Amino acid sequence: MSEDLPFDRRLRRLRRDRAAAAPDGSSDRFLWREMTDELLDRLAFVRRPFARALAIGGGTGLVERLRASGLAALAVDPGHRFAAAAGGLQGDEDHLPVADGALDLAVAAGTLDGVNDLPGALLLIRRALRPDGLFLGAFVGAGSLPRLRAALAEAEALAGGGAAPRLHPQIDARSAGDLLQRAGFALPVADTVRIEVRYRSLFRLVADLRAMGASNILARRDKRPLPRAAIAHAAAAFAASGEPERFELIFLSGWAPSPDQPKPAARGSATHSLADALRPRG
Repeated sequence: MSEDLPFDRRLRRLRRDRAAAAPDGSSDRFLWREMTDELLDRLAFVRRPFARALAIGGGTGLVERLRASGLAALAVDPGHRFAAAAGGLQGDEDHLPVADGALDLAVAAGTLDGVNDLPGALLLIRRALRPDGLFLGAFVGAGSLPRLRAALAEAEALAGGGAAPRLHPQIDARSAGDLLQRAGFALPVADTVRIEVRYRSLFRLVADLRAMGASNILARRDKRPLPRAAIAHAAAAFAASGEPERFELIFLSGWAPSPDQPKPAARGSATHSLADALRPRG
């Protein structure tokens, strides 16, 4: 593995396999459900038929719901267990095991923020689509997890070791839209949906992240555990603040180029706040 890659591919597979092995009902992958629901709502507004689809991200219910709607859907996941459970293929998005022009729809939920080569992954997705094929995607973006970041920074300060790489770099909507354009998508759009979740415990937040295979997979991560006293202090401060944690979900859409497509309007990004998404988490 190249030292220049941000993420450890092997550890990514292991994290997703650990999440997939959890007994049913033992974890709540609520962000995946939010992404899947929103993606399929957006797909429902598209007034054209699709036949062959790619679903990237197992464990989200995405491929099952696409198949239930009558589509021939292939599942791909970075983890072996999620891929097998969906009757699909294991593979990373930047090594996508799909032939060029094989599909007319590709939908990705919850994985693109952990791929090593996101521009390359988007390019491969675009190439897998026939002309006028549609791509929809969603992942956790920049501005997410400010309370967790603050808690970890406080724990690091108490431990006296300085800041260490424990959370992933994040992509904002504007950068994501630029990447869609660079990958050759027509009519690219990137926008943000904000989810706020009230956690009573820092440890419950961490458990939710692990349930989605979203814990630290940085190639240059700090493998030293934080002292228990520092973690306990940060957890107490997290619980005492009572502020909700924030997730900024980035949604993407783009079309494989076709001569029949309209000319694009000026590209921008929009931000929506879901006031009714504030929910308690034990």
